[in-house]
Amino acid sequence: MRITFLGTSAGVPTRSRNVSCVALRPPQRAEVWLFDCGEGTQHQLLRSELNISQVARIFITHMHGDHMLGLMGLLATCGMTAHARGIEVYGPRPLADYVREVSRRTQFQTNYPLNVTEVREAGLVFEDDEYAVTCAPLKHRLQAFGYRVQEKDRTGHFDVERARAEGIPPGPLYGKLKRGERVTLDDGRTFAGADFCGPDLKGRGVVYCTDTTYCRSAVELARDADLLIHEATFAEADEGLAVRSTHSTAAMAGRVAKEAGARRLVITHLSPRYFPGNETAPEDLLQEARAVFPETELAHDFLTVDVGRRE
Repeated sequence: MRITFLGTSAGVPTRSRNVSCVALRPPQRAEVWLFDCGEGTQHQLLRSELNISQVARIFITHMHGDHMLGLMGLLATCGMTAHARGIEVYGPRPLADYVREVSRRTQFQTNYPLNVTEVREAGLVFEDDEYAVTCAPLKHRLQAFGYRVQEKDRTGHFDVERARAEGIPPGPLYGKLKRGERVTLDDGRTFAGADFCGPDLKGRGVVYCTDTTYCRSAVELARDADLLIHEATFAEADEGLAVRSTHSTAAMAGRVAKEAGARRLVITHLSPRYFPGNETAPEDLLQEARAVFPETELAHDFLTVDVGRRE
């Protein structure tokens, strides 16, 4: 599972950081899932190794412009790139009204399936055979949701050679054994699937939380996550401003990761006031987060993070 940061600035773009967007590529799928879609996201996609034609799902956290003003431009571009797969968009109200009204005002019509699902409360947002995406409300000055992508556990490696050695014929019986079922051969012998499969592969969890100040719902959403991506708009010296604007300091992000028992934290959504060379720079925010949660990394545009399976 690979994560690519396409925008890591808070509020406005800078020369080195665009506004919010994170891309997730599920393994063994020709798909890209976006989390937020700030202005200029399609330009960032073009500058990256990602393929716009593979964008399949877009999850919007809230309706502030730096998180969603790139949506309509991207959807329009997808209509010019043979986007036959269709796109599913998720986000809080009034996202559906926004997409509908902008489409009407600009005479924008898709030539691919486009569906907008409004997220109204905590719970399941999307699920298929391999993944479940859930959401939880965050603490911001307008309705905002964090998202968790949870890969489902998978059956361990199936020992084909052992099955053959036992005289089990290939075919449907192998499928049953892989699913952990018991099978009985024509000669009366019975075998349990667990005897032919290695340990189950634990599914990976990735959590995206922005915009928010510290809140317990973010902690619960990130519980035992393999990777937590959390906003860190402000430095500790500006904690009062963070609280008043319902944003987080880097230390708050570290606190969420620590209390959730996450394996790794990447901080993003940095205020442009913290330019390199200023009195407070992005590296200072990184150190503040690491003082609380050592396994912290600092996001920058086009950073890629691979989320491996636990040993």
